[in-house]
Amino acid sequence: MIRLNCFFQAKKGKYNEALEAAILLTAKTQQHEGVISYDVFESATRKDVFMFCETWESEEALAKHSETPEFKECVSIIESCGDMKIEKMER
Repeated sequence: MIRLNCFFQAKKGKYNEALEAAILLTAKTQQHEGVISYDVFESATRKDVFMFCETWESEEALAKHSETPEFKECVSIIESCGDMKIEKMER
């Protein structure tokens, strides 16, 4: 099982654009084969931060997800709007 926690901090004025892409990506990804859970959370204390919490059955499922058109499009938008830090955990 693979767990990713992806923290995003938006540039000034870019939060809504990034969050919209994150919500779209989340809705589409929840239908992918191999996903156990995939959610996006907004920070309760910082108005420019959100976090993806992803759990995948395997590296292969995660790799397939990373190759989908919606992943590439949405991540491109999100990365253009701020900085992302990814923490990968395994069990």
